[in-house]
Amino acid sequence: MNSISFEDIAAFPPPGMTMPVSFAFSPDDRILTYLHSPDGSPNRQLYALDMRAPDDANVIQASVGPSDGDLTLEEQLLRQRQRQLGQGIVRYSWAASGSRILIPAQSGVYVKDDASSPARLLVSAEDGPVIDPQLSPDGSMLAFVRDAEIYVVEIEGADEPKQLTFDARGTGKTNGIAEYIAQEEMHRLSGFWWSRDGRYIAFEQADETRIPIYRIVHQGKDSTGATAQEDHRYPFSGQPNAEIRLGVVSVPEVSAEEEAREDMLQPVWMDLGEDEDIYLARVDWMPDGSLCAQIQNREQTRLNLCRFDTGTGARTTLLTETSDVWINLHDMFHPLSDGGFVWASEREGFRHLYLCDSDGRIVRQLTSGVWQVDGLAGVDTRRGYVYFTGSKDGATERHLYKASLDGGETERLTKEAGTHIVFIDHAFDCYVDVFSDIHTPPTANLRSLQDGSMRYSIYASDDPRITESELHPPELVTLESRDGETLYGALYRPRAEFGPGPHPTIIYVYGGPHVQIVSNHWSMTCAMRIQRLRSQGYLVFVLDNRGSARRGLEFEGAIKHNMGDIEVRDQVDGVRWLVEQRLADEDRVGIYGWSYGGYMTLMCLARAPDVFVMGVAGAPVTCWDGYDTHYTERYMGTPQSNPDGYRAGSVMSHIESLRGHLLIVHGLIDENVHFRHTARLINALISARKPYELLLFPDERHMPRSMADRVYMEERIAEFFERHL
Repeated sequence: MNSISFEDIAAFPPPGMTMPVSFAFSPDDRILTYLHSPDGSPNRQLYALDMRAPDDANVIQASVGPSDGDLTLEEQLLRQRQRQLGQGIVRYSWAASGSRILIPAQSGVYVKDDASSPARLLVSAEDGPVIDPQLSPDGSMLAFVRDAEIYVVEIEGADEPKQLTFDARGTGKTNGIAEYIAQEEMHRLSGFWWSRDGRYIAFEQADETRIPIYRIVHQGKDSTGATAQEDHRYPFSGQPNAEIRLGVVSVPEVSAEEEAREDMLQPVWMDLGEDEDIYLARVDWMPDGSLCAQIQNREQTRLNLCRFDTGTGARTTLLTETSDVWINLHDMFHPLSDGGFVWASEREGFRHLYLCDSDGRIVRQLTSGVWQVDGLAGVDTRRGYVYFTGSKDGATERHLYKASLDGGETERLTKEAGTHIVFIDHAFDCYVDVFSDIHTPPTANLRSLQDGSMRYSIYASDDPRITESELHPPELVTLESRDGETLYGALYRPRAEFGPGPHPTIIYVYGGPHVQIVSNHWSMTCAMRIQRLRSQGYLVFVLDNRGSARRGLEFEGAIKHNMGDIEVRDQVDGVRWLVEQRLADEDRVGIYGWSYGGYMTLMCLARAPDVFVMGVAGAPVTCWDGYDTHYTERYMGTPQSNPDGYRAGSVMSHIESLRGHLLIVHGLIDENVHFRHTARLINALISARKPYELLLFPDERHMPRSMADRVYMEERIAEFFERHL
């Protein structure tokens, strides 16, 4: 009897994934904070661990926000950008120095003077949404955006917030807000940045007026008028982007009685170069008070790291990265006190770390090899080490390593095979190690950075659902494609009572760039839809095809200008491998996926109809001219420069060969992959007289959030598999 219900599949978080998140050390390293849900629900609270007495971990703040149903449009969209399903307190931050903690909430912005003090409301949301609140480095002031302008308010003794920018409201421009492309595709959620001394704020001004409005109507709502629609400036591939400027404005020392006047606060605009069609990728303040920005060209084949004189806006280019494939953005620029910096580059085909001097010249390469650095965990200039996570011990592993700033061998610090997510304290004395593998749910432990010894167990899962659901880890396998490329997969065998096979087989696919699915992590085991399918006798298989992340630029770049081709061939090779192993019934192979996985489902049904007999395509991209600029053009160029690639990569170009049973799932208010993709597909299916089934959710965006909707979706998908496989 199957012990996994549809409610179990839809529940968040899944079994074993109720671990704490968002770890952060206080500036003096005396307190460790994190978000956690003690009852295993999505509703997180803020915890503090006194590093001097860790056994006294205690809740320091309950939820300060209402339920998800009361979220503003701005908060809904932000959580979509972050793929955030949590509730309660979903984010917080420490001031860079001092003891203050910032907690954004739906009702406004709260601050805590220290970890043990009560939270107090500083800025109410009654006067309008408070966007991207940030404490000044010393914690004495708060900056935020309201009505497209930047405001600051003193934490102690202030009355009304003071306005710092004045030229955006009502013009179609925004000051201090990261535009859609920056948030969704560049993973830059902020549009302004405090200087290290708190005297200045650098900010982005985005002019989106040349981007046409894309209107989304809430067809399922009872209300009419403005509340039943939303307008977005969505830059479609090949079409105009936002025009971007980078300014610096001073934070005046004004009394509570004196208003900051517009003539006092004229920004200095930085010289971003003659090319106006650019992306402002990253912004960082340097220790000497200068400003650095990473500027990417529209084609994403060149990135300049520039330093600016904030008094004049004059620009100096420190270094330039170029690529025949594309430039992958990262967050591994680390300024040093002497003006130099640590930098990451894929110039040798895999992302590695480099030490650069104050003029941007490479002093030495710090890491090398046929593997990649995933993230920079810290730079200890006193002892002379850089700490980072990477794939040196295998593409399905993630470990913490250190390397000397003087050069030399890389040393692995984490012991257990699997996936390690780490947070290092400021003194480089200890770190939080969040570890899991396919056999072990995530644990969180405080460890010595010097020898890895255990200091304190923060969290170990006791989730009864793991045993109740009879979860079985997959087998991580390796196979070769038809042309000799090594590919990694995850194999979920049916229960023993279904025999050795061949079995009806379901392929779960994502297949797109910047993502890796197959890894030695507990998320592979707590994939509840897959676990239910295997309990019903299906063989389920996951394969990371070429184009996937963490395998180097050549592996990822195989899809350049030709999406939906080599990815399908690799998935077909995965099925053929299963058939050769006598695991898969070659006449009963289905496929499903979401987003790029939805696109892959459609392309597999259309370009390999002899292999796949049915598929479920969730929120699929169907034609790349309907997706956004930064993502699509990175891989495909523009429709104008690569018309043949866009034509071949469109699902609609292959409709005549599509056969098999098809279920399309889409949310009608999806602001990322618009329902227009599915509507265009339906028109093509009708013209070709191809049958299909359709499952729509009027109130869902790209990531379904409603429990009722998620349960209903699982029921319909399961029933579709039962009918056709």
